[in-house]
Amino acid sequence: MVADTSQAGGLLIERATAQDLDRILRIEQESFSVPWTRKMFEVELNQNPFGHMYVARPSGGHEQEGGFIGYVCFWVVFEEFRLMTLAVEPSARRRGFGRALLRHAMAQGRAQGATRALLEVRASNAAALRLYAQEGFQQGAVRMRYYANPVEDAVLMELEPLP
Repeated sequence: MVADTSQAGGLLIERATAQDLDRILRIEQESFSVPWTRKMFEVELNQNPFGHMYVARPSGGHEQEGGFIGYVCFWVVFEEFRLMTLAVEPSARRRGFGRALLRHAMAQGRAQGATRALLEVRASNAAALRLYAQEGFQQGAVRMRYYANPVEDAVLMELEPLP
């Protein structure tokens, strides 16, 4: 099993706790036009047996207000790793922190028996599409008009085998 915490790229990645929820919600609201609610995150933290949440904290004394700069939520259901949400504090983007969170999450999934990864992303989210493609994800189907606010297509992406 992969350790619950890891250090990568100047980050300490560790399991999220209920004390992290306020900051997770703030980053979520700054990142998405239809953000998850507190209740949705609470379910992932406390009730979903397949759900996992991690936060990334800068190591080496470069703490952000609130102690972490990003988070990832994913499911592992049998052989499938499913990325649910990933976001980084706007002021900390484009420094590899999202990539580190994604890689940590996929390693956790692989350690729990996942052999393939799935995700969906807004068609207009060029930065996310680029990141996932760089990590080996391939575009599959498109769900037309899947997202609201604004109405937009969802691009389904898959990675198999999970590296």
